[in-house]
Parts: sequence; structure tokens; C-alpha cells
Amino acid sequence: MKILMVNKFLYPRGGSESYMLKLGAYLASCGHEVEYFGMFDEKNTVGNSCALYTTNMDFHGTGAERFLYPLRILYSTEAKKKIGKVLDTFQPDVVHMNNINFQLTPSIIYAVKKRNIPLVQTVHDCQMICPNHLLYSFSEQKPCERCIHGSVWNCLKHSCIHGSKVKSLLGVIEAKLYRRLKTYRKVDLFISPSNFLAGKLIEANAFYRDKTCTIHNFIEKKTGTKKEMEPYILFVGRLSKEKGVDLLAETAKLLPECSFWVAGTGPDDAVLQDIPNVKLLGFLTGDTLTDTMTNAKVLLAPSVCYENCPLSILEAHSMGVPVVTMPYGGMKELVRDGETGTLAERADAESVAKAIRKTVGDEAYYSTLLSFLETEHENILSIESYCDILLEKYRSLTEGR
Repeated sequence: MKILMVNKFLYPRGGSESYMLKLGAYLASCGHEVEYFGMFDEKNTVGNSCALYTTNMDFHGTGAERFLYPLRILYSTEAKKKIGKVLDTFQPDVVHMNNINFQLTPSIIYAVKKRNIPLVQTVHDCQMICPNHLLYSFSEQKPCERCIHGSVWNCLKHSCIHGSKVKSLLGVIEAKLYRRLKTYRKVDLFISPSNFLAGKLIEANAFYRDKTCTIHNFIEKKTGTKKEMEPYILFVGRLSKEKGVDLLAETAKLLPECSFWVAGTGPDDAVLQDIPNVKLLGFLTGDTLTDTMTNAKVLLAPSVCYENCPLSILEAHSMGVPVVTMPYGGMKELVRDGETGTLAERADAESVAKAIRKTVGDEAYYSTLLSFLETEHENILSIESYCDILLEKYRSLTEGR
């Protein structure tokens, strides 16, 4: 099978890139032909036989070309034209989109469907139903669903994108444009990493109902080296407001008897400095991260936004580590309360501290969690099992072409 993977970045940068690159590499190892389309960057690790990519857009640059960005991020004729040439040369059986907005734009959907090629999109965030992608209000510091149940003009009203009226206006215009054009209706299949996000898509627009399926994310199952050491609560992720960095700090202060290890960096790391029982490890990868997670007493996932399908939770469960997390979003979906972890009652420090005390302070309860986790790895998808499901979806679309 010939598969064209599409993503705005074609190098390891974040979750969607890691997903796409691992998926493409595995499919190629199975004998499928895989090419890639996205934005040009010297850091790109994959590409296509035509060597065609969209012009790099540096939103932090100072060049004169930045004044054209507002037009190019809404509808890219360049991306539509160039992907058309790649499609005509490579002639894929299926096109698999990931994150495309702003650098590529949904204009590429028209190029794909003009050629009657089956089109799949993995939905990595809430962009299609929320202009700031997160269903989260930074001004109010809480989840927000105004654009699902009301007008996307709420994004501008509350300056939801980086606190900027200009950026928020562009986000609104993009959302209004593609809703009016009904562009996303042309996609043949949406893959959601969680039932939660799939439900929100359908809640926002009924047309998603017959085009959306849930496949939880895959992980590389690893187990680190067990060591005798003092117990600690582990946080892994970006140190930012929406990931619950303030909640983590307040919880640590309420539990001075517990040691909190923090693996990650981010714009709000200062919030965690000078807290005696918080140990900042920086950004960890590879065996160091695996060993650190394997030896944790508990993984704490305190995101105050609606997480989709956090890989850190899947990785902790695969290593037999219980998780304390929030009672909403994809987090609630992955953690069975009292079996594979503990759900806090609410997103406040007192509730999270209570959940941690219950988890680590009650030996019988903790032993019950470990017992359930002994077989939990069987419920977590490997890349092999994930691709078996994915290829079946591809085939069902190509057979009906």
C-alpha cells in the first residue's frame, strides 16, 4: 500500500510528529511505501520523492514576509498546489493527515479529494471545534466549551489564543471559513485517540458521528531497572499552566511529607522553584526517563485542561505504576478509579492531595492497584497492534474507492 503522511512539521518536535514518524517508519518496515508532505525545514528527517514542501514560516521572525502570514495561514494556495504535484507523482492509495492548520491549512483537503483519494485524519487536539485547540480558557484558568455550545466569536471576546486579539481574530476567521465551506466533511475518517474527544466532536457537529472512530494511542512498552530508593511522586510533562503546574506546586506544599520529582521544562517552571520537597530533574529521555518512571510510587497527571490520551499515563500503567489524575477528559478514560489509579474529586490542591494520601497511605489500597496493574499492559496498544487496526481502516476505504 502507498501512504502519504501529512503534517506541518516533518521532524521530531511534539506528540503529533512523534506519532506520525513512528507510524510511517513501522509501516515502511512492513513493506508499505510511505512518503511525507509538510513544511520545509533544515531539521526535516523525512520527505517525498518530489522534494516539494511549503515555504517555512517562522512566526517569531522579523522579515518582511511575516506580513503575508495572516493570509497564508488561512488558506495556502502554495500547499494545495504542491501537495497536488506530490499526489500526482506518488499516487498514494491513502492520505493520512495529522496537524495541518496554519502552516499547511485545510486547503490541502481539496487537492486530495479532487483526485478521489481516501483521506484519514488523526485528531490530535480540539482545533476543529475550538480555535485555541485546548477547550481551555487561559484568562479564567479552567476548561471552556463556549465554542462548542455557542459562537466561535467567544475566542475573540476572551482573547483565547496567546492572549492576543489579533491572533484570536485569525483563529475565529479560520474556524468560520472552514465551517461555512464544510471542508472537514470531505475527510473520510477521523481517528480520535479518546472517546472523550470523539464525543466532543460529535457534540459540536453531528456529521462527525459516522466518520469518527476511537483508537487509543500506542506506546513503546518499556520497563526500567527497579532500585531500592525513597518513594517519590512523579510528574512528567511540559511545565505550563494548562498542564497543572500551579496545582502541582500547591499540592506539594500540602504534602511536605512526600517527595515530588518533576521531569520536564516549560515557561512556568519558576512556580516549582524553592519548594523544599520538589526536585526538578529537567527534560529526561530514553533509559533515564524509563528508570525514573519505573521507580515512581505514583505518577501524578494534574492537567487542568482536557487532556486527550496522555502517553505518560499509558507508559506508567505499562510499567505497573498507579496514576493520580483528574476526573475529566481522556485522563478519566484511561484511569479506572480504585483499579489502575485514583481520580481526584475536583481540580484543586486539597482534592489532589487527598487522592495522593489515599493512594500511598493505604497499603491495602495500594496493593490492590498494583494487582490490577499486573495485567494492564495487555490493554495498551503496541505500534504493531495499532497498525493492524489502522491498516484495516485504510483497506475499508480503498476498497470502497
